[in-house]
Amino acid sequence: MLVKHEVDGNKGGFYAIEEGKKIGEMTYSAAGPGKIIIDHTEVDPEEKGKGIGHVLLMKAVEYARDNNVKILPLCPFAKASFDRDVTIREVLF
Repeated sequence: MLVKHEVDGNKGGFYAIEEGKKIGEMTYSAAGPGKIIIDHTEVDPEEKGKGIGHVLLMKAVEYARDNNVKILPLCPFAKASFDRDVTIREVLF
């Protein structure tokens, strides 16, 4: 599985691609300098339960760490993931 990060103006996303097909996405919007809001996570129904959402979240956390960006998780999946995993909370605002 390949995860691509795309940015278009003040919006962006992390996209899980397998065999040329998008199987998952986590999108965000810029919320000012150095801040993003994760607003949506979706995984292809045939791919659910394989940890794709978690892989996408970890790519977002890696991006935040590498670029000194803070994350506000409005998406229920992302929020629940941050609530469960204390090791990634330093990127929250």
